Amino acid sequence: MAAGGAGKVSVLLPTYEERHNLPLVVWLLVRTFQDSGIDFEIIIIDDGSPDGTQEVAEQLEKIYGSDKILLRPREKKLGLGTAYIHGMKYASGDFIVIMDADLSHHPKFIPEFIRKQKEGNFDIVSGTRYKGNGGVHGWDLKRKLISRGANFITQVLLRPGASDLTGSFRLYRKDVLQKLMEKCVSKGYVFQMEMIVRARQLGYTIGEVPISFVDRVYGESKLGGNEIVSFLKGLLTLFATT
Repeated sequence: MAAGGAGKVSVLLPTYEERHNLPLVVWLLVRTFQDSGIDFEIIIIDDGSPDGTQEVAEQLEKIYGSDKILLRPREKKLGLGTAYIHGMKYASGDFIVIMDADLSHHPKFIPEFIRKQKEGNFDIVSGTRYKGNGGVHGWDLKRKLISRGANFITQVLLRPGASDLTGSFRLYRKDVLQKLMEKCVSKGYVFQMEMIVRARQLGYTIGEVPISFVDRVYGESKLGGNEIVSFLKGLLTLFATT
């Protein structure tokens, strides 16, 4: 089934110090949507990056047009969940794609997300690194073990009905994402996991598409010891409340 003919897609692209990555990910998004005949807009939510990311986004808005690139910045770093809430206020699409701006998520998978959504009329389509031909490239053994371990523990404790809980490359029906955001209370890396757990609670359907995750090209990973501790605390909270 062709991806063309789908409703309009709004991409929410939170950024923090992504000056080098942003032009390329936007170019790949624009090319992917144009080649697939998909109506789209890209909403960039920059959290006061000190490296000039916002200035780069302003130039991209001029190049591609303010109808396709919408820069909606915030003054400082306020968290991923609130970035999505902020971006959704300006989204006019029927579907919303969330993804990282660091080139970890290739836009070529978005038409597959749309085909999957149409195929099963799913409320959510999640990219998965742990199913089919999905995978991770560029991580050292420690990072792979942390990710696999976190995903395994989550599967055992929460039984969420999806194979990749900590990924952040997904397509949502706009109204579904809005309802989930109202329910979610987690911050940081637990946020993505809670979204799927709450979706299961509310009876939303989830489809999956295998993806290749590639470690960031420029800049440093934002995963540190504090994030791991926060993840474990959040996991236990979800286990106790769901």
